Amino acid sequence: MVADCHPSQSSASQHEEARRFLDDYDPLGDDSALENQKSASARSADAPTPIPKAELATLCAVRLVDPIAFTQIFPYVNEMMDHLHLTEDRSKIGFYSGLVESSFAIAQVVSIYQWARLSDLIGRRPVVLFGIFGIGLSTLFLGVSTTLSGVILARCLGGLFSGNIAVIHSVLGEITDSTNQAIAFPLYGLCWPLGAIIGPLMGGLLSNPAPKFPQWFDTPFFRHYPYFLPCFAAAMIAFAGSAYGYFYMRESHPNLRSGKKESIPMTERRDGAFEKPSEPATVKHLLAIPVVRALCLSGAGLSFIATGFDVTFVLFCYTSIQQGGLAFNATQIGYALSISGFISIFLQLFCMPFLLRRFDHARMYNFCMGLWPFCFVLLPGLNFLARWGAVDALAGELAPAVQAVVWVAIAVILAISRTAALAFSVSMILVKDSAPNPASLGVTNGIAQFAMCLSRSFSPAFASSLLAFSISYDFVLLRYLWVLVMTLICFLGTTLSRRIAEGRRLSPH
Repeated sequence: MVADCHPSQSSASQHEEARRFLDDYDPLGDDSALENQKSASARSADAPTPIPKAELATLCAVRLVDPIAFTQIFPYVNEMMDHLHLTEDRSKIGFYSGLVESSFAIAQVVSIYQWARLSDLIGRRPVVLFGIFGIGLSTLFLGVSTTLSGVILARCLGGLFSGNIAVIHSVLGEITDSTNQAIAFPLYGLCWPLGAIIGPLMGGLLSNPAPKFPQWFDTPFFRHYPYFLPCFAAAMIAFAGSAYGYFYMRESHPNLRSGKKESIPMTERRDGAFEKPSEPATVKHLLAIPVVRALCLSGAGLSFIATGFDVTFVLFCYTSIQQGGLAFNATQIGYALSISGFISIFLQLFCMPFLLRRFDHARMYNFCMGLWPFCFVLLPGLNFLARWGAVDALAGELAPAVQAVVWVAIAVILAISRTAALAFSVSMILVKDSAPNPASLGVTNGIAQFAMCLSRSFSPAFASSLLAFSISYDFVLLRYLWVLVMTLICFLGTTLSRRIAEGRRLSPH
């Protein structure tokens, strides 16, 4: 558990609030036993800070836009690449879909640190609102794109505007403290799985509306732009989120809350010395902090693995049974991804608060990372079940009993993957606690998210190309090469995650 420290006993009442705020950003303790003892002592002495419900609700509403716009393309991205007639070999579709998905993350990498730095200068609110509005515009553009270059450009624009994710994380850190983060962070963490339910359902159900809903959408426009409707729906949600945030979102930057830059009072450190942390730390200074460096490396590994699994799962479902997949259509893939979202909501709502209060955060992070190898190892088993119970392997038709077993197995694998993905929520808390001062929270989140997005920028292309290469061979060792490679990468990620605890011990207290 994160260790909270008591405010220093000082007669200068004007320093008390600033000291308590900065104490929340102290690095973690040496070992979990000492941390738990300090945390219990702090809880007994200080009442938990009430959660700012209105601000948290507004932040969650704004945050919900990003996962909807990001995931609504997943159910039909492979079908879209096939619709563009880029290749006659369906086994190569995965390469192009991975290229499209990677373009989003590459653009996000380019912009994420700049958004974080800009938010430290002009405030969180304008950066967040501008980014959300831009996501809506780029999603509309995606819906009318009929070439590969147009699709990639639209996703790049979406990635550029989504670079404000680090800023949104910073807002959460600034409206909460260590006494209420065990409740606030899981509630905020619901936004992504909720968006991961709405987005895939929207993409799977609304794509190709002309043949699905001929009474309403069988028009030349929707036949020419079969993926405009889900993009339009996602864009409207983005515009609504931007408008809602404009009226209800308040500035959270500690220096800019009144609308003009304020001076930060002198604050006392644990060693009794006084300092004035008025400026954000530089990247060089932050990377010199062992725990920040460890979080960046491990976060990059987590993002690569999680993104690789999501891309692999979608492509695996789309691949024919003969080539090692499940032969799902866009609607079925949307249902599967929505199951994943429901599982995430359950875990965030009912499990995370309990776990965050009772377990050391770094150990919990390591446990989640250790689950990823099982996700890749178990995936081929779905194809074995499908082959065994296939009525028509070419069409992907399964016997009813076998189909039920396959869906149960999918739910189990997705439950493991969503439990492993809880590492993202724990990582946000660890990054917040590792920021050297409140003014540096934005840039600390910026470099952590930069590392994650950098690995995510080439993970989709790597994972999808690896699967496409593997399934093109009949030789067993090559056909399942993707399982071996991704499992080895998962073990490497687990090794990187262990460096966080070492970095905490080496960081100054």
